Amino acid sequence: MKRSEIPYGTLDMMVLKTLAAGPKHGYGIAQRIHQVSGSVLQVEEGSLYPALQRLLVKGWVRAEWGPSENNRRARYYQLTAAGRKQLEIEEMEFEKAIAAIRQVLQSA
Repeated sequence: MKRSEIPYGTLDMMVLKTLAAGPKHGYGIAQRIHQVSGSVLQVEEGSLYPALQRLLVKGWVRAEWGPSENNRRARYYQLTAAGRKQLEIEEMEFEKAIAAIRQVLQSA
């Protein structure tokens, strides 16, 4: 199956949703999104790490260093209470936008 680009404005929401299941390092976040999307979505490092930095600055995630599965040093990201609330807001806005797009497509 061909890989698709992440729709504009949805990466932060997908990262927050992935972290809602528990802490993960950057590579683990990218792998989970790829896996859950049926290998359709591929998160590139050049997009993921700036997104994680944005989420850290906004206080929606926090990070700490720890060992990875192969005993390398990795930065683990975890959702904060503010991030959980933001995820709810973003999911509602996304659903509203998808419903509006469906209406436009069905009216044509």
